Amino acid sequence: MRRDVRVAGVGMIPFKKPGASDGYQEMGEEAIRLALKDAGVSYDQIQQAYAGYVYGDSTCGQSVVYKVGLTGIPVINVNNNCSTGSTALFLARQAVESGAVECALAVGFEEMRPGALGSNFMDRANPMANHLQAMLNLQEFTEAPPASQFFGGAGVEYQKKYGAKDETFAKISEKARKHAANNPLAIFRTPLTVEEVMASAHQYGPLTRYQCCPPTCGAAAAIICSAEFAAKHGLVAPVRIKAQAMTTDTPAAFESRSMMQVVGYDMSKAAANQVYELAGVGPEEVGVVELHDCFTANELLTYEALGLTPEGTAEKFIWDGDNTYGGKVVTNPSGGLLSKGHPLGATGLAQCAEMVWQLRGQADQRQVEGLRFALQHNIGLGGAAVVALYERV
Repeated sequence: MRRDVRVAGVGMIPFKKPGASDGYQEMGEEAIRLALKDAGVSYDQIQQAYAGYVYGDSTCGQSVVYKVGLTGIPVINVNNNCSTGSTALFLARQAVESGAVECALAVGFEEMRPGALGSNFMDRANPMANHLQAMLNLQEFTEAPPASQFFGGAGVEYQKKYGAKDETFAKISEKARKHAANNPLAIFRTPLTVEEVMASAHQYGPLTRYQCCPPTCGAAAAIICSAEFAAKHGLVAPVRIKAQAMTTDTPAAFESRSMMQVVGYDMSKAAANQVYELAGVGPEEVGVVELHDCFTANELLTYEALGLTPEGTAEKFIWDGDNTYGGKVVTNPSGGLLSKGHPLGATGLAQCAEMVWQLRGQADQRQVEGLRFALQHNIGLGGAAVVALYERV
């Protein structure tokens, strides 16, 4: 039988633009200390640590964790592109669920540079070569940032299949800014209209600049423990990770001639289906979702991949307001990657923090009422998709 795994505590610092933040060591340390305080545990009770980051040399995790304590525990460094933070969480949860440890730390941090993402190693094989070739087989390469070409191309494919308007994608950014206005930790809190989003610089397909997540610096952390550990130490830990799954690419990503598949639609769908089956819970029971809106096109695709609305109906879902307060499911109440920011290694754990605050009833003006289940989705090209279902118990 699987053990009952709880999120005992979470911590997150305000996300900032590159050059405006502290260094990764200080950011990571602060997030860990916030999570420990929130959980009510001391660092010497942590038995393993999983540290996620994308841009940094080896053992950055140790250099962060050592600032909190030198207890000799295993520190595992994790790098899985934009799903890095959720991968660290996946490993910590797995360690506790298996009985290997009673209490583990997952921390994610990123000190990013300004500008679009790029490769740091030009003298060796690019791990994205297969994805790039699949994209080049389907569309012309432009001067736009490669990531916007990937996801913009997926948006174009969706439009050709289902006829979604450009304004539908912009509507997602409008919603993201509206939600972020109530999040003091978000980087972009100024509201935007659909017209303002549409008027920003064009990137690729339906995407404009305000539909692309910004490079961001930040950190977040979570303390994961068994229900028995929580009870033994008198911890208040009402949030359970009921189910979690990670998937990677299948041949469809490279053989289907579909940009939607290249950017991980099937990965997300498979991970979500595994979670629903494992939990015995359907998407209709989920009241709030933090999903990977690196670009508005991906948020739109993910509504359908997660089963929040049937395939081909995302446009109606958006314009009916079913993706926000008063609708069927509140998506990205934090503002998401588009407005909260996207420090790659921290993103998955920031999503976890928002889900925990929501289920505890601690999300202030962002609070979604009457919650029992919350869903998290985090994806990285290359590729990996992580989906988790949280339950208030």
